[in-house]
Amino acid sequence: MSQHGKVHWNELMTRDVEKAKSFYGATLGWTFDAMPMPDGTYWICKAGDESAGGMFDMKDPKYQGLPEQWFTYFAVDDVDACLAKARTSGAKIEREPFEVPGVGRIAILSAPGGAMMGWMTSAQS
Repeated sequence: MSQHGKVHWNELMTRDVEKAKSFYGATLGWTFDAMPMPDGTYWICKAGDESAGGMFDMKDPKYQGLPEQWFTYFAVDDVDACLAKARTSGAKIEREPFEVPGVGRIAILSAPGGAMMGWMTSAQS
């Protein structure tokens, strides 16, 4: 797991995965590994042999009205304890903690100024 407070993962939310794969493949030399998920394919972006981030299609109606964007997840030692601090510091919890099997426990929140982010306690911690 990444150190507490550091960027742990970046994820591209896009409406055209093939166009994005073509762009990042041509410009950054990335390759992509498919990871089948219950609601579609999640793509692992690779820079050589190392993971550089992830990518998924925003076809689910819950993404309606959101722009395509890169989304950052920060590593935290204990997502639940950190969310308690975030609440008292003025954050808005957008999505309560949830488990992703084999990945970790994740929450989505907005800082007081509105910047959205994910916090993640890795399953490997």
